[in-house]
Amino acid sequence: EGGELSPDTANSIAGAMKEWAIEHGATHFTHWFQPMTGITAEKHEAFIMPEGEGGVIIDFSGKELIRGESDASSFPSGGLRATFEARGYTAWDPTSYAFIKDRTLCIPTAYCSFTGEVLDKKTPLLRSMRAINTQSLRVLRAMGITDVNRVVPTVGPEQEYFLVDEQMLLKRPDLRYTGRTLLGARPVKGQELDDQYYGALKTRVSAFMRDLDEELWKLGVSARTEHNEVAPGQHELAPVFTNANTASDHNQITMELMQKTARKHGLACLLHEKPFDGVNGSGKHNNWSLSTDKGRNLLKPGSNPAQNLLFLLFFTAVIKAVDEHQDLLRISVSSAGNDLRLGGNEAPPAIISMFVGDDLESILDAVVNNSDFVLGESFMDTGIASIPKFRRDTTDRNRTSPFAFTGNKFEFRMPGSSFSIAGPNIVLNTIVADALEDVADELENSSNLEYTIQQIIQRTVREHRRIIFNGNNYSKEWAVEAGKRKLANFKNAISAFKRFGDEKNIALFEKHGIYTRSEIESRQEILLDEYAKEVRIEALTMSDMVRRSIFPAVSGFMGKLAKTKSALAVCGVPAVYETKTIESLSRLIQESEDAVDELDAAIRKMAGMPVEAAAEFAAECLRPIMSRLRTSIDECELYCDQKDWPFPTYSELLFSVT
Repeated sequence: EGGELSPDTANSIAGAMKEWAIEHGATHFTHWFQPMTGITAEKHEAFIMPEGEGGVIIDFSGKELIRGESDASSFPSGGLRATFEARGYTAWDPTSYAFIKDRTLCIPTAYCSFTGEVLDKKTPLLRSMRAINTQSLRVLRAMGITDVNRVVPTVGPEQEYFLVDEQMLLKRPDLRYTGRTLLGARPVKGQELDDQYYGALKTRVSAFMRDLDEELWKLGVSARTEHNEVAPGQHELAPVFTNANTASDHNQITMELMQKTARKHGLACLLHEKPFDGVNGSGKHNNWSLSTDKGRNLLKPGSNPAQNLLFLLFFTAVIKAVDEHQDLLRISVSSAGNDLRLGGNEAPPAIISMFVGDDLESILDAVVNNSDFVLGESFMDTGIASIPKFRRDTTDRNRTSPFAFTGNKFEFRMPGSSFSIAGPNIVLNTIVADALEDVADELENSSNLEYTIQQIIQRTVREHRRIIFNGNNYSKEWAVEAGKRKLANFKNAISAFKRFGDEKNIALFEKHGIYTRSEIESRQEILLDEYAKEVRIEALTMSDMVRRSIFPAVSGFMGKLAKTKSALAVCGVPAVYETKTIESLSRLIQESEDAVDELDAAIRKMAGMPVEAAAEFAAECLRPIMSRLRTSIDECELYCDQKDWPFPTYSELLFSVT
């Protein structure tokens, strides 16, 4: 409830947690936090303390529960911390459940520097939840709803991932170092037949999923839905909805346990946004809604949404928020990996728009035009008596939309599979809180509440309906139309990151107490630096694979062909295949040598560049060279004997798990 915690209470809680942990086999505790790396961090400490006579006692104090210390200079800080200024603190978050993992009591904590700057993803998320709670309560109380004490953003993240045989991953440096295949000719079969989606689970996959469920349930993560996804080797897991803070913690646990559990089954779990070229990438659909502590979903239309003013007020506030802050939503899902995914194979395009469905759009039209709207009921009838009729949903789904309303929640489909969901939800909570603040200001100064509500809804729809699009987001026509509507269209993550520090964004986050100016500027630098480093590692890995493995393998294969050609010549037999193959491979190797020389020169040129320049260079120079090099090498693969190719192929990787 946000109150003070006395030392006596803290010691009592710590004692109870220690006893519970020891009963379940724990020997250590750790402050479990989420630095800006996007993964979790933990420093384990034993419960034992020397008792002075050569023995030990088991001890855990309230002070140790509440506060910890960590090095703050070895994590990304965007210049907030230097190596000679290393102290950082972790602080207990009592709103997120502690759990036991690997004989260690894990205590979720916030993380900040000695000078108070926030260095993690949890603290801004909690601040954004506070902001949207404050503004939502203002709106509700202005409307006469006084029995609600708290409004909480709820989230259910759908986690997509790939499984491959671990032994094959160990033979692929690109998968080991970068999480994706930098080289690889497309297989003869991909996802064209649509025979993977929702298909029967393979034996090893089913065993992995059962084991994963059990491990997640032990830690309080309510994993519920699991199935095959569209691409070969691709799968999905989704939990039950919970508050945004707990959902974020649980998703971090889920990603860690996916990879750990996969290894138990001789598998490797890939969480990169685009591990394989030519098939679906992996996202993390962020299903977001608002609920009161009384159990009411504020984004549930009800049986008559046209008359549900509370729903329409919150619904249109989200429309306004998304339209006014397209740049922040795009920034929140931008990365080097997601640049490869957005825009195709069921991933939404980079242009932000909202799908609301035909019925809700008709309702919004009716509200704007002061006309009547009657929502008729429609039933699904198969014509078979033994199969029951059921009520059809009021709206279809649009899998190409970046931000779609799906009945009682919004599905933000753009986050990548490796993302912490904290970032997108920090933005969502903050921008909606800002829109609700404007609503609350008007309602609190209104002398005619119902009239004011109607005016707010009408004005919001008129001013922001450009963001609504119910059609095919992949079509060329939509890109043209989006341009006419002046919607933001960032060509890559770098162009989005550069907008993070805009004055309007700094003002927004400072206004709601989410980030300070220095915290925004540091995060902007971290994002740019991370992008540059990720692409540079990819380029180095690719060059190494080509020079040390592929060139020698192709040269060896060409040598075999040359010997065969000579032997055939002695017999007077024309060596047509050998001659043509040697000529083709010679051409491709020359192209590849030119490209890898150019790539190595570019990598050297990138050294020492300022952060922003290095990120731009990585996106605009390194990646195009890598693409050209890949084209030549992938064609080489098609000419070589599979026994001579040094790495497992796409066919082996995608279809290796039985």
